[in-house]
Amino acid sequence: MTRLPVFTESANLARRIGVVLGSVLVTAGFCIDVLVRAAFRRLDRSRVDRYTRRWAALLLRLVRMDLHVVGQAPELNDGRRYIILCNHASHYDIPAIFAAMPGSIRMLAKAELYRIPLLGITMRTAEFPSINRRKRNQALKDLDKARAMMESGIVLWAAPEGTRSLGGELLPFKKGCFHLALDTEAVIIPVGIRGISKVLPARSWRFNLGQPVSVHIGEPIDTRDYSRAELESLMLTTRHSIQGLMGEVLDDQLESGVGLAVRDQSLTTACK
Repeated sequence: MTRLPVFTESANLARRIGVVLGSVLVTAGFCIDVLVRAAFRRLDRSRVDRYTRRWAALLLRLVRMDLHVVGQAPELNDGRRYIILCNHASHYDIPAIFAAMPGSIRMLAKAELYRIPLLGITMRTAEFPSINRRKRNQALKDLDKARAMMESGIVLWAAPEGTRSLGGELLPFKKGCFHLALDTEAVIIPVGIRGISKVLPARSWRFNLGQPVSVHIGEPIDTRDYSRAELESLMLTTRHSIQGLMGEVLDDQLESGVGLAVRDQSLTTACK
């Protein structure tokens, strides 16, 4: 069957307001449902899984995202611990991952999100772990809690860049999620999302409707093949995989003493 062409358009002011209000209302509705069910002890993990996917599908529908999945995720209920790592260039990375990937996925979120009324308490109720990136001691406690969640069967999703990329390029990686992966002997699922930065570019409200986006799932990386001393090698392997899945050209030149690939002269790869 011949596939119909996809038409993209930049949302005007009225449509942007509609997308924002619609997203807020959809999110608030699911938050209220989660909290009410939790209050009556009628909330379980499988229901949260269904809610996150329905929530994601509705948000993607509001921007008419044309989402496709390339590759196959591994079996996620085999007793191993899994962590999904992907590039981060838009707020829409989050619903795209929930819509595309299987399993009881929970986002490893920054602590600031938990200060948002209604959303914060809902995320905690739904087993979304947080991490305080500004206080090291608290961050270590947060990672311990995330580890316990992984051991209970939750698949963590994290953005190793730690922040959204303005131009869609892959930023330097932070070490926290890699320490967590090594500590739990987790399997890393590298994912590259193409076209996502055009849906809603970072730090802007310029929605582009009907944007084609593809989620590319890479070969799993078993951290049992790496020792703690090989942390930077693990980061480099993961980075190369995500870059390839994003369609970026790999550069074999390594930043001295860091172990991260440099894609061009403008990208600083000092790992915090």
